Amino acid sequence: MLKGKRIYLRPVERDDLARYVKWLNDETVNAHLTTFIPMNLDDEVEWYENQRHDSSTLNLAIVITTEEKHIGSVGLMKIQPRNQSAELGIVIGDKECWGQGYGQEAIERLVEFAFKQLNLNRIYLRVDAHHPAAKRCYEKSGFVEEGRLRSAGFRHGQFHDQFVMSILRSEYNN
Repeated sequence: MLKGKRIYLRPVERDDLARYVKWLNDETVNAHLTTFIPMNLDDEVEWYENQRHDSSTLNLAIVITTEEKHIGSVGLMKIQPRNQSAELGIVIGDKECWGQGYGQEAIERLVEFAFKQLNLNRIYLRVDAHHPAAKRCYEKSGFVEEGRLRSAGFRHGQFHDQFVMSILRSEYNN
């Protein structure tokens, strides 16, 4: 378990999956995610079992400490030990918890773990150019913009740009 000031990160549990299905089927929640196709509990169970046995993936549930309330997930994908890099992904599924800094705190705990325990050197992510709140969150967590991927995402009949952002161990301030 990775503890923050207001949240902690723990492994995703089978009992969490129904919440994920609800969140990921919500068009507002999945608006900036790569997962946007409607899914059911069987789909989520299959994902859960696959990721549990995948050494290139680490998914953690975000839980508010005072309420023991599961509000989302943060994780690393495409973990490459040789290159010491991974891609970060996050979702705060509980919309009542948006804009309260829980995502930033979760990202910071995971980045610390990745650099200090997993011996990673680089963590990167992609963020939609039309999602400035997310970009600000990543910047506050130490990520810097590396470049723009033109027309890299497609939603609601339109292509849109995405930014690639990263943080290096040498830039990490903790």
